Amino acid sequence: MLYAVVDIETTGGHASANGITEVAINIHDGNQVVESFSTLINPGISIPDYITALTGIDDNMLADAPTFDDVALQIYQLLQDKVFVAHNVNFDYSFLKHHLAKSGFDLQCTRLCTVRLSRKLIPGKPSYSLGKLCSSLSIPIHNRHRAVGDADATSILFNMLLDNDLEGVIAEMLKKTSKEQVLPPNLNKESFVRLPNQPGVYYFKDAKGKIVYVGKAKDLKKRVASHFSGSKPNKQRQDFLKNIHHIDYVLCGTELMALILEANEIKRLWPENNRAMKRYEHKYDLCVFEDQNGYLRLGIDKHKPNSKAIQSFNNLLEGYNFLNLLIEKYQLCDRLCYLQKTASKCKAHENGQCFGPCSSIETVAVYNKKLNAALDDIQNLQPSFALVDEGREQDELSCLLIEKGKFYGMGYFTDKNFLSDGLAPIKNDLAVYQSNSYILNLILNHAEQFPQKLYKL
Repeated sequence: MLYAVVDIETTGGHASANGITEVAINIHDGNQVVESFSTLINPGISIPDYITALTGIDDNMLADAPTFDDVALQIYQLLQDKVFVAHNVNFDYSFLKHHLAKSGFDLQCTRLCTVRLSRKLIPGKPSYSLGKLCSSLSIPIHNRHRAVGDADATSILFNMLLDNDLEGVIAEMLKKTSKEQVLPPNLNKESFVRLPNQPGVYYFKDAKGKIVYVGKAKDLKKRVASHFSGSKPNKQRQDFLKNIHHIDYVLCGTELMALILEANEIKRLWPENNRAMKRYEHKYDLCVFEDQNGYLRLGIDKHKPNSKAIQSFNNLLEGYNFLNLLIEKYQLCDRLCYLQKTASKCKAHENGQCFGPCSSIETVAVYNKKLNAALDDIQNLQPSFALVDEGREQDELSCLLIEKGKFYGMGYFTDKNFLSDGLAPIKNDLAVYQSNSYILNLILNHAEQFPQKLYKL
């Protein structure tokens, strides 16, 4: 078996927007390096100052260097059919795979990460960065942060790892069924292996234990594995994978429960890598307040966090349509609902239907009583039900409770007759969660799709 020990220098941290400035490849036969290749590469873009400060490579050095296209065939032939070895292998592999693909070559290699190998075969080191690890192992690095120097040091480290591998760790990592080659460099394999094939919510944590991402899954192990598959070259993914040190999870009875828990956890923890769920909020609310004359007034306003909205809407038209229905049904005043702002009297008064402030026939108390009756009717029309489904174990049932159109909470029961006395007694046994329209719509859509799971009052 032949190994290609690789190191590259680049113009930045992700392949999709950056070029390669230097490549070094040492072909290793399992005992020693038998062939070496290295070259500077002109990336066709300027080298950032901070890269020059780190590597010493500047634009002048690369002016007469070959382009990547010029050396792509040679690099591909050196790497193809070898085991691709590097320190934080997915970084180097993603760059070379991306740029080889642009040159017309499809690189497909089994990978070995010397960061992951070192954590297994040389445990207990304070740092597994190449410089600090080599220093602790007395491995010389000549020309640090240059491809040749780092590739040579990685080759010596790889020899040491081969010598320390008395239990076949490398052979195990190279098996097709092993996930080692795709796992992030700092993630312990056992943290991944222990994930069950059940619904739940998973948490990616950084080196300090801070949660950097929350996700939901119908199958925890498959979903987490999907984060690590492929070699996407974008910066977000490269930084994301590098930052994952630990995985925790919470089992859920169903995928729906996992979705709800995920939404609540993202709002609670605000992880830096979760974006879409953070942005979700309804844009407009129907609110009620008392004006300076004592009249209760309805209005559609932009959504505000923690506001006590009567109803929420995705757009202004949806809100106004709902408000118009209330006005017509309960003979409310257009002007007091902010649907008419210019005339002194509302349209309903002109048609003989409004007896409120426009005519002074209805007192404040009478009008407010009418509006409160409308609000009570809205609340009474809101559904209350339990959604009963599978639990986390064979003899367990799950329950989600909707109370007057709001999501109350969810939990698990082993007694199959837990709803025999209605919805109210089970509330103390449920974990209470925040309700929003996203969660409510998830539950209502599921209830409509699976009516057999419903328990109504």
